[in-house]
Amino acid sequence: MEKEIFVPDIGDFESVEVVELLVKSGDVINVEDSLISVESDKATMEIPAPEAGVVKELKVNLGDKVSQGNLILVLETTSNDPAVAAPAEEPPAPAPSAEPTAKAAAATPQPAPTAAPTPVKATPAAPPSKASPTAKIDEVAFAKAYATPSVRKFARELGVDLGKVEGTGRKKRITREDVQNFIKRTLTQGIGGAGLGVAPMPELDFSQWGEIETKALTKINKLTGQYLHRNWVTVPHVTQFDEADVTDLEVFRKSMLAEYKDNGIKITMLVFLMKAIVSALKEFPRFNASLDTSGENLIFKKYFHIGIAVDTPDGLVVPVVRDVDRKTLVELASELGELSVQARNKKLKPSDMQGGCFTISSLGGIGGTKFTPIVNSPEVAILGVSRAKMQPVWNGESFEPRLILPLSLSYDHRVVDGADGARFTTFLSRVLSDTRRLLL
Repeated sequence: MEKEIFVPDIGDFESVEVVELLVKSGDVINVEDSLISVESDKATMEIPAPEAGVVKELKVNLGDKVSQGNLILVLETTSNDPAVAAPAEEPPAPAPSAEPTAKAAAATPQPAPTAAPTPVKATPAAPPSKASPTAKIDEVAFAKAYATPSVRKFARELGVDLGKVEGTGRKKRITREDVQNFIKRTLTQGIGGAGLGVAPMPELDFSQWGEIETKALTKINKLTGQYLHRNWVTVPHVTQFDEADVTDLEVFRKSMLAEYKDNGIKITMLVFLMKAIVSALKEFPRFNASLDTSGENLIFKKYFHIGIAVDTPDGLVVPVVRDVDRKTLVELASELGELSVQARNKKLKPSDMQGGCFTISSLGGIGGTKFTPIVNSPEVAILGVSRAKMQPVWNGESFEPRLILPLSLSYDHRVVDGADGARFTTFLSRVLSDTRRLLL
């Protein structure tokens, strides 16, 4: 009996790209075996099989764009010999559908000069203040460029010389995303750089000084870089450094660690920080707010969703733990452990990384003393946590060893002033120093 397998609910995003085919025609699969790997703007995820059987026919190719309800493959759910399954053809090179959709392109704001009118219908318009990123096109180089007709048309509409664009698609083919990235780099170095009074970075041949190796950034690396660059440039950052005495908290944490060890739940310092952050957000509501797009209104949130930065082999992702104020320490520890595993196994959905109010970036397991985390806009603050160390603290009569946790709070100075930043970290330190205050 044949059964069609469709793309399940993958969150609020549509048209995600198929980046890996994990099965082929004739493969015998079990329930929860991964079928394909897809990549959204924020994460890579694998789509599992809802039931077991033999793959009869694969209905997607590398580079295809898929959404919920699209057909992935046809599955033989009977005990037919897999050998009778017709062999599938080799997946063709990614078609134009592999290029980012208009919705994906719209997710990254494009500077005004790129929105050049098409020659289809001439309408009166004011002359552009800036020329196209590449005003002159070398027709010979343009013709030799490896790109599909739709990409060529897209490049001509934007005035981009394909001869100057480096392709990242299969066999170095130029994709629509390559054209968009070329425009962004050109505008950043030209218009954007000139506006900030910064000269463009020089292009250097590093091989002239020794052996080199070039490796492409992952999609998550590139997107994270874009978001962080945008946030660093557009958000006026201030970082407040402080310390918290967590000696008593660590004693209590270790007692809980031993108690819940047999249940497979690891109680980390992070869950206490999450609870303490909620107490601080309630005390200082401006930290649980966001500026609207006009920059003239402040939106206060009545919920408490905390983002946790997770380091994965493909780059940094920030899953969001929701309703932290309503969950116990044990519930938070269990959920945090599950999200961390999902992040490292590429199982997070885009919806798992949306809706955060405040972010925690903890480097305590690695080391360091202090650092300046970048605000995860549209949030207005982020807490960086370094490794706790035993230090001598004067108690009024003598020095005694105390476990001190370094805190680094970065905030948007348009919303939070320095005095409130200091009050926030002081309050947070007081809560962490006395576990009883977590009950308040």
